[in-house]
Amino acid sequence: MFLKFLWIFFISMVPLIELRGAIPVSQALGLPILPSYAICIIGNMLPVPIIFLFARRFLEWGQDKKFIGGVCQFFLTKGSEAGKKLQAKAGRTLFVALFLFVGIPIPGTGAWTGTLAASLLDMDFKETVIAVTLGVLLAGVIMMAISFGVVGAAGAVAG
Repeated sequence: MFLKFLWIFFISMVPLIELRGAIPVSQALGLPILPSYAICIIGNMLPVPIIFLFARRFLEWGQDKKFIGGVCQFFLTKGSEAGKKLQAKAGRTLFVALFLFVGIPIPGTGAWTGTLAASLLDMDFKETVIAVTLGVLLAGVIMMAISFGVVGAAGAVAG
């Protein structure tokens, strides 16, 4: 069971997959709900401070480098576009917009993208971490509800 928990922990750390992919995997593996939820949250949040503090610097440094320039430019562009959309929709309520951006589990709106966007918008570190944490918690609840429906329906069909 430890290896299954370790597996979902690492899945929840992967960009674009994050907790949105790890929670359904945890339920497909038959893991208990509350420990799975907690492990996925921790795994998803672990990279957030590192992303906020270092990703922007690395991407700006690497955007004109020969081998990594294209990738760095892609992520700078994606993060900037997400940040601009977020700021345009949010106005003064950037905290709430970041929370909802991360919390509604659709592709490309997770903790990695939200944190990078907040970093590019020069949001406060503490405010960013709180908004992203709340968003990840919300996304986790939504994904658990969806997973129960999908796993429960599959069990009923197979059963």
